Amino acid sequence: MEAVLERKSVAIRDAFGEALLKLGEKQDNIVALEADVGGSTKSAVFGKAFPERYFNVGISEINMVSMAAGFASNGYVPFVNTFATFLTTRGADPIQSLIAYDKLNVKLAGTYCGLSDSYDGASHHGITDMAFVRAIPNMTVVSVSDAVQTEKAVFALAEYDGPVYLRLSRAAAPVIYDETLNFEIGKGIVLKYGKDVTIIATGTVLHKAIAAAEVLEAEGISATVVDMHTVKPIDTNLILNCANMTGAIVTVEEHSIYGGLGSAVAEVLAAECPTPMEFVGATEFAESGDYNELLDKYGYSAKNIAEKCKKVIGRK
Repeated sequence: MEAVLERKSVAIRDAFGEALLKLGEKQDNIVALEADVGGSTKSAVFGKAFPERYFNVGISEINMVSMAAGFASNGYVPFVNTFATFLTTRGADPIQSLIAYDKLNVKLAGTYCGLSDSYDGASHHGITDMAFVRAIPNMTVVSVSDAVQTEKAVFALAEYDGPVYLRLSRAAAPVIYDETLNFEIGKGIVLKYGKDVTIIATGTVLHKAIAAAEVLEAEGISATVVDMHTVKPIDTNLILNCANMTGAIVTVEEHSIYGGLGSAVAEVLAAECPTPMEFVGATEFAESGDYNELLDKYGYSAKNIAEKCKKVIGRK
């Protein structure tokens, strides 16, 4: 079990910008590309320090991703960043046909995922991005939960040779981990052990899952909580261990319930260990509004996650 601390909230986008800057200071083959949103995604922090390695291509995601393929083909490690929904829709062709097909060493950073770009509405919410990239052969998919994990992931993915999609929130999130965190691609983290139900979460809604486990504990229900930061390749052994230990699974993701974490977990269980499941995630487009109010409205509250847990326990 990893060390967990209660700390102040830190914006994931700020953590990404600072991590990219630190990485650039250590490796001169790191380049960054953005689609005229570097001030928002905070990659501009890297650009200010290394203007010769920073490329604002304008609002042209398809060209940005194609350029990244060229950089990777010449020995650079490009970090491509823009809003998740635009990266995976407007940049879809070269993501699949150039980067994934040729297994190029490109790091795709889809920022403002989920409902975190709350006031810009459904056009800017990223609720289908994981479904697209997870379906592509050769693509690794990582979704981080806090500032510490963001920095660890940026450095780990820079060392990893191959195409990666890194899912990043705009929002501030409670810092769950301390610097002793051992981030390993493809290996989930058990934050809490329980015997009645397992909550598997990914991304910044992890802290909602932890809060739900506390709600359940007050009612005498013991929950295991898992941070499944790597959605592909998924940690099959951990999922099966949890299924055998608790006999009930709830997945929590700030993404459509179709094609993301929930689907990945269900695929493992269907093949190896059929287990009752419930899903917490998006089922419809959301409107503009305060981020936390949107999370509550669309089912991400600790109370709602706890209710899903009680429901799935009743199905055992």
